[in-house]
Amino acid sequence: MAFDKQRYKRRNMVERCFNRLKQWRGIATHYAKTAESCQAAVTLASLLMRA
Repeated sequence: MAFDKQRYKRRNMVERCFNRLKQWRGIATHYAKTAESCQAAVTLASLLMRA
């Protein structure tokens, strides 16, 4: 498979986003008891990262 520059950029961006989310202790350690609370924590952290 040939190197695809655009695909690499998108993959790198997703990996960096996951690494930034892991810095949030509650998300990294999975303290959330339910799927809904985990999703809420990820959404909140994502919104705060954009600000």
